[in-house]
Amino acid sequence: MKPIRVAIAGAGAISSFHLHGWQAQQGVELVAICDPDRNRAAERAAEFGIPQVFDDVALMLDATRPDALDIITPVASHAPLVRLAADHGIHVICQKPMTPTVAEAEALIAEVGERIRFMVHENYRFRPHYAEMIARLAAGAVGRIRHVRLTVRASSLHDYPGRVPFLLGRQPYLAQFPRLLVFEVLIHHLDALRAMLGEMEPLAAILDRINPVLAGEDAALVTLRTQTGALVQIDANISAPGHPPLPADRLEVMGETDTLILDHDRITLLSDPDTVSLHDLAANYQACFTGAVTEFVTGLRTGGAFATDRLDNLRTLRLMEAIYRLAGVAI
Repeated sequence: MKPIRVAIAGAGAISSFHLHGWQAQQGVELVAICDPDRNRAAERAAEFGIPQVFDDVALMLDATRPDALDIITPVASHAPLVRLAADHGIHVICQKPMTPTVAEAEALIAEVGERIRFMVHENYRFRPHYAEMIARLAAGAVGRIRHVRLTVRASSLHDYPGRVPFLLGRQPYLAQFPRLLVFEVLIHHLDALRAMLGEMEPLAAILDRINPVLAGEDAALVTLRTQTGALVQIDANISAPGHPPLPADRLEVMGETDTLILDHDRITLLSDPDTVSLHDLAANYQACFTGAVTEFVTGLRTGGAFATDRLDNLRTLRLMEAIYRLAGVAI
């Protein structure tokens, strides 16, 4: 099996999860890593045994000629780097969101065309607890789905006095995002719900800002309807002091024959309350990164479609923008 030679663009905090995912693959060789902060790239290279370090992606691609590029950089840089890779004939897996807007994503997809394989690293549907929900509902666990309620809580952007909120400590630039909760966090949930329920149409959206230092929203109430008529409600607040730093989800899926509930780390079918499926959420956090990378590697090897290829992810982006328009937020 010929090794897939992979280069990494971006050595920030989230890159370690990507790199552990790459290390879990067979027949993959990490050939180089790049970051504008060369010292940060060198630290990641030493940690993961990557032989070459760069501070310019174009130079890295010219020097190493990899088969694939993993883009783990801020969203504004995604489209230029995807175009650069496509011009070199290098396949791409790119962190979400693909681009800041749907219009930019459509232009990028049209320009890249079929020159390379192009997957978006949208990983919630690969989280084992969400994957279990998707599989059990597809198997008919609750019959026809009629009503879905998702509650998301975290202290990611606002915490007790004197504490630095988790996300603002890890990614302080998020405070300047004019579109924040839906664009940065709920986009994951929207994609997982699409994988679970099919396509959805947003009916109403109210956004709010609890932490006044933020430019964008940190709370949201969103109502959607699926193509089969199910009502979907999302109630999210990631500036909720006292809640976990990472979003904790409660997903209740009510059907015509039963109700299936994901409550943080456990899944229960209400007709069988004594049977509980428990999940290690810390392990699942890494597992979803590894799952997305595995999906990419498998697709490259087999030629099969990626679950979150650029066309599928475009539907998630369109849903996200539709929510902002309903809430009266300019794109």
